[in-house]
Amino acid sequence: MKILAIGDIVGKPGREAVKSLLPKLKQKHSLDLVIANGENVAGGSGITPKLAEELFNAGIDIITSGDHIWKRKEVISFLETEKRLLRPANYPQQAPGGGSIVIEKNGIKVGVINLAGRIFMEGIRCPFKVAQEEIKSIKENTKIIIVDFHAEATSEKVALGWYLDGRVSAVLGTHTHIQTADEKILPQGTAYITDLGMTGPYNSVIGRKKEEVLQRFVVQVPTRFEVADGDVHLCGVVLEIDEQSGKTISIVRVNEKVND
Repeated sequence: MKILAIGDIVGKPGREAVKSLLPKLKQKHSLDLVIANGENVAGGSGITPKLAEELFNAGIDIITSGDHIWKRKEVISFLETEKRLLRPANYPQQAPGGGSIVIEKNGIKVGVINLAGRIFMEGIRCPFKVAQEEIKSIKENTKIIIVDFHAEATSEKVALGWYLDGRVSAVLGTHTHIQTADEKILPQGTAYITDLGMTGPYNSVIGRKKEEVLQRFVVQVPTRFEVADGDVHLCGVVLEIDEQSGKTISIVRVNEKVND
């Protein structure tokens, strides 16, 4: 089973990158399933029902998210009906939507879990404990389980990778928008990377116009951060997973540039 996991999609440049590059990537890697983090697709923060449908129509099967999932109020009711759009499973259980899903593609079932970190982020439920709960439920249907861990601290991401080694197929970090070069397969067969990277404009500061961000850092006066443009990349990883054991055979970084 071959799965593409796409890092944080930022604004219109990121959405256009998906539409431009995903068909080629599907053909090149013979992909069975595509997962993408979409919490920044609406002007760089949040997601709307319309934009979620745009990504589904572009060929993405599951959209994960993170701490920006609640930025657009119109997504609240959509989360209740569209099970392919996930919010972190460790938000309170009363929160709208769900944090995991089992989807069948080409006759094979795959579980996807969305979690958020707690270090330098909101004080929500423990991602380690919630991961155990979600895995126990999903294991009844499939051994192939992908975790999107949307977290700030590298240490927290690395720790979850070791904690879940052998229990899931992959632990894939998102949120920091910078693709890391530490992709590996842990001893018990779980693929790991600290951050998938960003799908969006790299002539920027993590997707926003650099002039505005520099003004904020230098002058310390709050300002609106607009989505940048130019030098647009699609980043993520391609996983090859053994269907019987759920263990990962290979993890390969993807960093494709959109031709101007």
